[in-house]
Amino acid sequence: MADAYVALADGRVFEARARAPGRTRGELVFTTAYTGYEESLTDPSYEEQVLTFSYPLIGNYGVREERFESDRVHPNAAIAREFTDDVAEWLESEGVPAVDHLDTRDIVTSVREEGAMACGIAAGPDATPEAAKEELGQCVEMSDHLDIGKQVSTDEPYTVEGDGEHDVALVDCGMKGSIPSSLTERGADVHVLPYDVDAETVAELDPDVLFISNGPGDPANFESAQALVEEFAGEIPLAGICLGQQIVARAFGGDTEKMAFGHHGVNQPVRDLETGQVVMTTQNHGYSVADPGDLEVTQVNVNDDTAEGLESDECAVVTRQYHPEANPGPHDSLSFFDDVLEMAENGSRTPATAD
Repeated sequence: MADAYVALADGRVFEARARAPGRTRGELVFTTAYTGYEESLTDPSYEEQVLTFSYPLIGNYGVREERFESDRVHPNAAIAREFTDDVAEWLESEGVPAVDHLDTRDIVTSVREEGAMACGIAAGPDATPEAAKEELGQCVEMSDHLDIGKQVSTDEPYTVEGDGEHDVALVDCGMKGSIPSSLTERGADVHVLPYDVDAETVAELDPDVLFISNGPGDPANFESAQALVEEFAGEIPLAGICLGQQIVARAFGGDTEKMAFGHHGVNQPVRDLETGQVVMTTQNHGYSVADPGDLEVTQVNVNDDTAEGLESDECAVVTRQYHPEANPGPHDSLSFFDDVLEMAENGSRTPATAD
């Protein structure tokens, strides 16, 4: 007898097995990644979502904290065809509901055909279909999470030290931990700042690069970060990853839009428009750049032609929609961080000031 239920916005209710008890709701998305479940579950970009794994067995190489991208699990719940006990016990210890023994192929197909949708989950000995439907009824659109940055950002600034070769001001909109580590490995000191940091704080740091991180939700709701980019555009070299690219594009007069079901996985092909080279990338986002504004599109997704890279030589800007830090893999695009620090060294800039 089922002890878990998953209610979808299309009216269906799936019976399942409870692996970690609880009730919750969120936007239902899926990832095609067949490894990296620890990285995915600790990626802040999954905040307020319910993550479905399309790969049938999740947990076959255990759970190791050194692979985590943050200090907690971020999806509101997790769904798989089968979770191992290691992952189920980890999710239960985090207070995150988890269910398995249901047809994830059906769920993934539904999301691909109908788009990311609201979802309600009830799991545990007292779970009922009605409880899952009640959770579903309380689900809100991702764009309505107006201050989601506060849920995932650092409260206070801190520094991750490299060799002091460059100073990077990294605005934490929900960053993966492998972003600052990728920069410190290349000699930079990384000053991690809250998502709503003010211009005066950045000006006092006088960084070589202003870097906007990845994160969850609608980029239109990160008004402070966008204003920061507008403030220092043309004055400090700018970089961004994922949500960071979207925020930078909006700051340069562009626009963003909600995707049907987003890009979530480790096998997204990206083509460089200058060289024609195609690299495989890790991606996790539900919004994309619809209009690059004053920036040039330099890379596109092979599958749907969405913008994957934006640049401006005049203003020293380089952004990527995917995750070059490659956790979990592949490693095709790690050179992005070299490009960022080369821009820091060679990009024309003046000492930072705030109006």
